[in-house]
Amino acid sequence: MNNYFDFSGKVVLVTGASSGIGRATAELFGQLGASVALTYHKNKTGAEEAAGRITGGNSRAIALEVDVRDNAEIVKMVRDVEESLGTVDILINNAGSLVERLKTLELTEERWDEVMNLNARSAFFAAQAVIPGMLAKGGGCIINVTSIAGRNGGALGSIHYSSAKAAVLTMTKGLAKEFAQQGIHINAVSPGVIDTPYHETFTTSEVMENLRKAIPMGREGRSAEVASVIAFLASDAASYLCGETIEINGGLLMD
Repeated sequence: MNNYFDFSGKVVLVTGASSGIGRATAELFGQLGASVALTYHKNKTGAEEAAGRITGGNSRAIALEVDVRDNAEIVKMVRDVEESLGTVDILINNAGSLVERLKTLELTEERWDEVMNLNARSAFFAAQAVIPGMLAKGGGCIINVTSIAGRNGGALGSIHYSSAKAAVLTMTKGLAKEFAQQGIHINAVSPGVIDTPYHETFTTSEVMENLRKAIPMGREGRSAEVASVIAFLASDAASYLCGETIEINGGLLMD
């Protein structure tokens, strides 16, 4: 039987990997044998702790400080990974944030651009930066992390974030169509309500309780549950999936 989840010899780049889904994903790939590059913006401690857990398990890992809102830093990020670990085989575009909740009449042009750049533009230019190396190797994998907000418009005060995540969903389809025949598999995951620092920052306890009641499974998800689906999409077990977005939300949104 094939071991679809042996990533030995693969180089995985996970953006926004200092906590939550990104960190769980990076650590899982390390457990599965991959060499892992983790990026962070402010939470150096979290990223270095995760890298330490990976190297403690006998896989290689590096933590890089990157502001993915800056295209020049994205290009440097990929170059640094290539120099330290090798050509990127698997890119997980996870970096992103709501930044702050703002209703429509409160939302400034500057904040709109910041959230779009952080969530959507960064994913495109990270993909653009790794694709040449993937083409040279004959293939690769890109997995974008979007959000249920990109499907349902998000909660009040998150129209900038939900719009950006919807762009990531559409971007996934466009990239997948362009590079499918060249051996680059591109898909996405769309988490619902997950127990991460995002909700600790942007969601009140009262709203969280109401959200739990609306979820058929009766609870929020765990970062590790999203990470396992990302690993599936990166594996040969998902070899015929193309441009798909897998919803991970406990039944809150069903296609």
